[in-house]
Amino acid sequence: MSTGFNRDRDEFARGGRALIVLPDQGDAHRDAEARLDETAGLAAAIGLVVTDKVAVRVRAPKPATLVGSGQVEQLAVQVRQDEADLVVFDASLTPVQQRNLETALEAKVIDRTGLILEIFGERAATAEGRLQVELAHLDYQGGRLVRSWTHLERQRGGFGFLGGPGETQIEADRRLIRDRMARLRRELEQVSRTRGLHRERRQRAPWPVIALVGYTNAGKSTLFNRLTGAHVMAENLLFATLDPTLRQIALPGIDKAILSDTVGFVSDLPTQLVAAFKATLEEVVSADLLIHVRDIAHPDTEAQRSDVEAVLAEIGVSEMTPRFEAWNKLDLLDPERHDAMLAEAERRNDVVALSALSGEGVDALIDRVAGKLTAGHRRYWITLDAGDGAGAAWLHAHGEVLGQVSEGLETQYEVRLAERDYERFQQR
Repeated sequence: MSTGFNRDRDEFARGGRALIVLPDQGDAHRDAEARLDETAGLAAAIGLVVTDKVAVRVRAPKPATLVGSGQVEQLAVQVRQDEADLVVFDASLTPVQQRNLETALEAKVIDRTGLILEIFGERAATAEGRLQVELAHLDYQGGRLVRSWTHLERQRGGFGFLGGPGETQIEADRRLIRDRMARLRRELEQVSRTRGLHRERRQRAPWPVIALVGYTNAGKSTLFNRLTGAHVMAENLLFATLDPTLRQIALPGIDKAILSDTVGFVSDLPTQLVAAFKATLEEVVSADLLIHVRDIAHPDTEAQRSDVEAVLAEIGVSEMTPRFEAWNKLDLLDPERHDAMLAEAERRNDVVALSALSGEGVDALIDRVAGKLTAGHRRYWITLDAGDGAGAAWLHAHGEVLGQVSEGLETQYEVRLAERDYERFQQR
């Protein structure tokens, strides 16, 4: 199948020159400079060279071009001066706006959604990830075929049809896209069923699942590597991790837990991606505990927190799911703010301050996680034969042994266990 997206994608050459434009509509929650830096980081993530970053004040969005005609002329001059191949608008553009801007600026134009989809298309490493990204791309591209087939729209046939062969080609291409999307959804449903079976198996084990969530580049993968000893890609790069990674870890009072590292969120995450990555994000929905990793050194950290909470609500995470925040990147703060963050975290029971890079505060995080997961545990008194070493080892592995008293050939253990673990012990 040939789509306009595939042809457009060929034009994304590494090393291409890109101008970043922020149509500033007065978002009081976000710093314009931080937003421009983030979009520049997104562009750099796929190898584009950012020539400049420009914030354009928009009081009343124009249906044809989003920004005003005078601002379009100024941008056209800058595109020529910078010899930019691409203009990235940090906003959502309609197909008409995108086409009109390309004509006026004489350069390729993409919006924030297109840029994020492009990054995901390049980063998806597994078969599942590629399926999800392709579905999101096709969903996004379906409404933009009018732009991709303009050379055919100008044709007029001799068969009495007003549309001519141009519309015929567009409709044929839309049908191909719809058919391909239907196949992708069926394949992803199979992936979702397989994940569900794996999840049921883990729940029967039963091991608690801890999911790391957070804004992209907040340090989730660095923290994941430190907690598990894994080697997941962790770089100062937006969307460094796309495919979910699961590893087992041991915690105080818990024999085994599953830690999941997930894709980072971002403001204005395309709805196509949220829908396509539902199978991946189901790990988050079913988690026993969420750790919201925040880049506490970022100027927009509060706005990023709100964006993450919005996506969690969108994918169906219950407000009742236990969670707390990990204020990461203490190592980037000046001493005064560093101490202030530590003091604030100590006053709250829903926050741990740490540096995943240096290791500061990670032990406190482990204790907090164990405390959250064992909060529902009850205290039991269990008597074992003195020679039952396997039973004693099981209690130490699956619970927290608070004390023990030996009397003759028996030993009584005071142990804190989850109710389901106590039932499992009784059945051994």
